[in-house]
Amino acid sequence: MDWLYFHFAVSGVDSFVLFPPLVAFVVSFFTSMGGVSGAFLLLPYQMSVMGYTAPSVSATNQVYNIIGIPSGVYQYIREKRMVWPLTWAVIIGTLPGVFIGAWMRVVYLPDPKQFKLFAGLVLLYMSGQLTRDIYKNARGSALSKVKGPEGSACVTDAKFSMTCVEYKFAGHTYAFSPWSVLLLCFIVGAVGGIYGVGGGAIISPFFVAIFNMPVYTVAGAALMGTFITSLAGAAFYQVLDIAGVGTSAVAPDWALGALFGIGGFAGMYLGARCQKHVPARWIKGLLAIILVSTASSYIIGFFIK
Repeated sequence: MDWLYFHFAVSGVDSFVLFPPLVAFVVSFFTSMGGVSGAFLLLPYQMSVMGYTAPSVSATNQVYNIIGIPSGVYQYIREKRMVWPLTWAVIIGTLPGVFIGAWMRVVYLPDPKQFKLFAGLVLLYMSGQLTRDIYKNARGSALSKVKGPEGSACVTDAKFSMTCVEYKFAGHTYAFSPWSVLLLCFIVGAVGGIYGVGGGAIISPFFVAIFNMPVYTVAGAALMGTFITSLAGAAFYQVLDIAGVGTSAVAPDWALGALFGIGGFAGMYLGARCQKHVPARWIKGLLAIILVSTASSYIIGFFIK
């Protein structure tokens, strides 16, 4: 079995070649239902289990997004559950923030300990938003009683203007201000660029908890936004490496990222197919639990070690 044990030269880590795709498959299957690629969980796996702590781990995470996300996005498009005005707002808002975040990660947060504290606080905030939304719905929101949309449910009557975006889904009408979404996405994009998740992954809980959009319509837009911004983010990290910015490895480990991406490709496709059959509160509850546990381990580890 030694031939399955591989040394990744760029990152300097050693692993059985089957572990990265297997871990990515399991993670992405569940997280893709909430519009999250799973990169935010693969990063602690790489840092804590594989010992990959250089700034380039963020760039490698984005390679995973590039390869893994298209299958999930395809399924959401196929089922007509993409809110395209929301998708473009996510892309336009997060893209400039991702560049800023990548630069901050290399210049100001190269120390793994400092980065873990930052990542833990981000994840803790995300879990708080999801928990708040679950609690609010449990007190009587009609949407909390919905077990899932019917198989034929799709996004219809999407309307866009400079002041309001509106669409219908499963008998309900949803609306939001494009400017509010753009501003929020810019801020989240910077955070996502630092964390190596593309930005779209972090925005999904905000759309559900703050803008009150159904997770069944948010997921596709968030994943598409993550895909586009990850393309830009990975390329930017590569440019920073060529330019010699930072004191540690910056360029992504393309081989390791590709292995994670293969597992993510299969997991996201199946997750997108199964999402409409799973109650929204279950999806949000699972994400909240994972976020709290991961955030706690990072924050506690910062003060203990």
